[in-house]
Amino acid sequence: MRYMNLVADQSGKRLDRFVADEIAELSRSQAKRLIEGAQVTVNGVLAKPSFVLTPGDMVSVAVPAPETDAIVPEPAPLDIVYEDNHLLVVNKPGGMVVHPGAGRRHGSLLAAVLAYRPDIVRADADPRRPGIVHRLDRNTSGLLLVAATAEAQQGLRAQFKKRTVSKTYLALVYGCLQPMVGAIEAPIARDPKHRIRMAVANDGRYARTEYRVLGHYPGVSYLEVKLLTGRTHQIRVHLAAIGYPVVGDRIYGPKGAKPRAPRQFLHSHRLGFAHPATGEAMSFTSPLPEDLQRVLDRVMRGEES
Repeated sequence: MRYMNLVADQSGKRLDRFVADEIAELSRSQAKRLIEGAQVTVNGVLAKPSFVLTPGDMVSVAVPAPETDAIVPEPAPLDIVYEDNHLLVVNKPGGMVVHPGAGRRHGSLLAAVLAYRPDIVRADADPRRPGIVHRLDRNTSGLLLVAATAEAQQGLRAQFKKRTVSKTYLALVYGCLQPMVGAIEAPIARDPKHRIRMAVANDGRYARTEYRVLGHYPGVSYLEVKLLTGRTHQIRVHLAAIGYPVVGDRIYGPKGAKPRAPRQFLHSHRLGFAHPATGEAMSFTSPLPEDLQRVLDRVMRGEES
């Protein structure tokens, strides 16, 4: 059993939905069972699943441990962009999950990192995600931060919470996006009908995505995208919501559309943060990987795949 304290940041959300949105491994039905089983309190008092939260409410959740907690280290090639005693910056390939989850117990980036740096297992009391301070979708490639100590993990998580970490992505989307520079500000929540999807929803969490068009090509736009918040699937959901889904996105994109891509065309291109131990400004850049570069080359030449 582990205990989590969560603070409601908006009003009008049901308790069961809030718990499910905040704790990724819980479905709404699981959250409801925990609430009904007296494992959740609001401001120290038991509440019903339908209880409506207000900003500042403290929600405490006793989360049962999964059947297998510890991640088994698995040696695998790693593209390490930077490393010191406090942290690693890793260039994650598309197709690799960041940490094990339902249906994917092996082949994660974290398992490879733990095989390379066994000391990172001490970075967090939660044995399932030691060192993890943010995530990338399985089919999103690019730069990822991993904390090597508990102090670094705490410091980096605080920077993400304060939104002082700079996160820039490269994306290719269907359509001729206008204006050339803009922002999408729309709350995001889990889609109640499709649990693997997220959606723009009035009762969702605040989310803001900024973009700049780098070029227009036949049927597509090439973008630089900055995340001001870090909601699940945020870039993909926001761009699809305004009618410009990411090329190759199997969940939010149109079926059979051209050009095609082997995966979603989304790459974590630049990452900036303050070193958690020294305060030094750190910035790293990762170029497009070969699979996405080939797609971009084709569209720039006006070819259909």
